[in-house]
Amino acid sequence: MDALYFMQKEMLRRGLSRKTIITYMQCVRQFMRFCPGELMCVTSRDVKDYIDMLVGKNRCGNTLNVHVNALKFLMNGVLHKRVTWRIKYSKVPKQLPVFLTKDEVLRLFAAVENEKHRLVLELIYSAGLRVSEVISLKAIDFEFEKGIGWVRHGKGNKDRPFIIADCLKERLKQHADSAGERWLFAGKNGFPLHPRSVQEIVKDAAMKAGIKKKVHPHSLRHSFATHLIENGYSLSAVQPLMGHSSAETTMVYVHMASPLLISVKSPYDGICRKISSLRSDSPECSRDCQAPS
Repeated sequence: MDALYFMQKEMLRRGLSRKTIITYMQCVRQFMRFCPGELMCVTSRDVKDYIDMLVGKNRCGNTLNVHVNALKFLMNGVLHKRVTWRIKYSKVPKQLPVFLTKDEVLRLFAAVENEKHRLVLELIYSAGLRVSEVISLKAIDFEFEKGIGWVRHGKGNKDRPFIIADCLKERLKQHADSAGERWLFAGKNGFPLHPRSVQEIVKDAAMKAGIKKKVHPHSLRHSFATHLIENGYSLSAVQPLMGHSSAETTMVYVHMASPLLISVKSPYDGICRKISSLRSDSPECSRDCQAPS
């Protein structure tokens, strides 16, 4: 168990994300059940036998690579046993992500009756945030005068800015003021909303809106990137907003070539303007963004 303690301490020292630390620790504990005994006595052969066992259970390439990386960290970074594995398993071929049309986005939002829940979904879509990022927000993460917010310790343990849709600023500011120093989207227990709760909100709204696609919260993030590309923004403009370290990850959203634009406006503003032009008697975005009946 001492080796596990030192492994966790070393991962924290190197600045690995909380999610990576939890995943690596789970992998090593699973390995320990396969190979009981002192970790200091583990050999490269033990690790190879364990990976072969996972292969025999038809684990996918992504899972195998995670286990290999976790055990490499254990062997090299903690036990100081120099091993040079040249193992790389093929990942599952990536499928095109599910995204919504702009009309489906409006229908989805209109199906959410709870104002706070609706604001969560609007923020995910309008800024391209991950669920883990939006539920971790606090009022201090927003700079409304600049039109940006900040993701703190996001994927890869990195901070990054995100855009605030003009049509959401007033409602977000009011909600942030009422939240004070607490989590922006807290549950009844005072803690941040659970990711599963957000998934249920999206699932329920999609069903009410009659959307047949397999929709999940990440679909809104995919829709954000896709709609920006459709609106003419370049890969270089979209990549940092998505928090992608590699342009290849963002390439999946590219449908057309476009010039680099200096400033980026949320696609949600475009939708709101379109609805506003149809409803001149209701200029506020909170009403404009209702789906057409």
